[in-house]
Amino acid sequence: MGVIRSNSQEQILLYLDCILDVLADGIYISDHTGKTLKVNNNYEHLTGLYKEELVGKDVTDLVSEGKFDQVLNPEIVKTGKPKSLVQITKKGRRVILDGYPVFDKAGKVALVVTFVRDITLLSQLKEQIAYQQEMITRCNEVNFEKKNRPNTVVIRSQVMRKLIDMLAVYAKTDVTVMLLGETGVGKDVLARKIHAMSARCEQPFFKIDCTTLPENLVESELFGYVSGAFSGASNKGKPGYFEMANNGTLFLDEIGELPLFMQAKLLRVLQDQEFMRIGSTKTQKLNVRFIAATNRDLEAAVKNGTFRSDLFFRLQVAMLKIPSLRERREDIEPLADYFLEIFNTKYKKEVSLSAEVRTALQNYNWPGNIREMENLLQSLVIVNSRNTVELFDLPKYMLSAATVVDSAKALDEIVCEVEKDIIKKALEEHRSIKEVAKQLKVDRTTIFRKMRKYGLSEK
Repeated sequence: MGVIRSNSQEQILLYLDCILDVLADGIYISDHTGKTLKVNNNYEHLTGLYKEELVGKDVTDLVSEGKFDQVLNPEIVKTGKPKSLVQITKKGRRVILDGYPVFDKAGKVALVVTFVRDITLLSQLKEQIAYQQEMITRCNEVNFEKKNRPNTVVIRSQVMRKLIDMLAVYAKTDVTVMLLGETGVGKDVLARKIHAMSARCEQPFFKIDCTTLPENLVESELFGYVSGAFSGASNKGKPGYFEMANNGTLFLDEIGELPLFMQAKLLRVLQDQEFMRIGSTKTQKLNVRFIAATNRDLEAAVKNGTFRSDLFFRLQVAMLKIPSLRERREDIEPLADYFLEIFNTKYKKEVSLSAEVRTALQNYNWPGNIREMENLLQSLVIVNSRNTVELFDLPKYMLSAATVVDSAKALDEIVCEVEKDIIKKALEEHRSIKEVAKQLKVDRTTIFRKMRKYGLSEK
C-alpha cells in the first residue's frame, strides 16, 4: 500500500500543473512568507498577469509594482482564517479572491491557496440588467398611466366634433401634429387619441413634459448617451426617449419650454428622422411619429426670439387649436357626468349633482378647464357624506356662478338669494342649527340671524 501511495503522490505532483489548469477558477498559491509558488492558466486569462512575472516574487512586492491593488496572504497567515476581497489588477480587471490557509503538521499556516473569479463580466451583466430594468420601468409607467388615466374624449359641442374629424384625418398620416390650447383643455387626451387612431396604435406612446426637464439633462433624456459620454454617465450608456419610442409615438408636451439649442436639435430629428446619442459618432435611424403641444403663443415667441421660426414653420403643417371649456359650454355637463361616473366607481359611491350645482358648473368660467373640473369632481365625491352635492359643497369662488345673472337685479340681491338657498338646504339636510353651523363653518348666532333675515325656520 505504501508503494501505491508513493506512486500516487508522485503522479499527482507530476501532473499538478495540468490539474490546476483544468480548474475553472484562477488559482494562486503562495507560502507563509508571501512568496508566489504557482498560478494556473485560468489565473493568467482572468487577470492578464503571467506566471513569469509572478512566480518567485513576494505578494507585497507585486502590490508595490502595481500588479494588483491588494492581497490576502499576510492576513490569512496571521489569523489562520479564510478571507475574501475584491482585487483590481493592473489591466483594470475586477476579480474576487477567496483565500484559504493550508496548515503543516505543527498547525501553522504553510500555504495560502486563493481561488480567483472574474466579476468584471458580472458587473457588466448587472449594468445590462439595470439598463433593461430601466426600459421596463419606463414602459410600465407609460402602460400604468395609459391604463389608469381617463382618456375618453367626451364631446357634445359642434366645434369639438369638427376638431375630432380633423384629428382623424391627421391620425392616418405620419405628419407632426401641433396642439394649441390653454392649460387643462385636454391636449394630452387628444394626443393619445391621435396615437390610438393611427397605424402605430399597437406601438409605444411616450409623453415628455418639457417643463419638467432640467436644461442640463434635456439632451441626454431625449437623445440618450453612450458609455463615458460625461462625468457620472453609466458605463453601459442609456437610451433616450427618441430611441425608446421608435416605431411608436412621442408626445412633446409644452414644447414651447424647450431651450433654443434643443429646438435646433429637435428640428434636425424631425426633418431627417435620425439622431446620435451623446458621445457617439454613429447615427441611428428613427421611425417616430411626433406630436407636440403648448399653451404658449408661439407666434409671439418667434417674434421675441424665444422660439425658432424654422421649427415653428415645421410644426405649422398640422396645427389644431383646442377651444377652452368656457368656449364650448355644451361639453360641460357631459364631462361632469363622465368624471362623476369614474370617481363614483373608483370610490364605490353613488354621488349625484343637484340641479343648482349643475347650473353653477354650467355658468362657471373654468380657468383651469377640464383638468380643473376633473380635480373638483374627484374632491366632491371623496368628501361628500351624502348622495347629493349641493351648492354649499362647492368652493366659495364658484358660488357666484350658482345664479344666472339677471341684469335687472343688484349684486346684493343675487348674493342673498344664493345665501338663502344654501342655508335652507342645509336646514333640510341636518335639521339642527348646531350641525348647520358646523357644516357652513360659522357660529350658531350667525345662522339664527340669517334665518330671521330670510324667514326660515328649523324643521
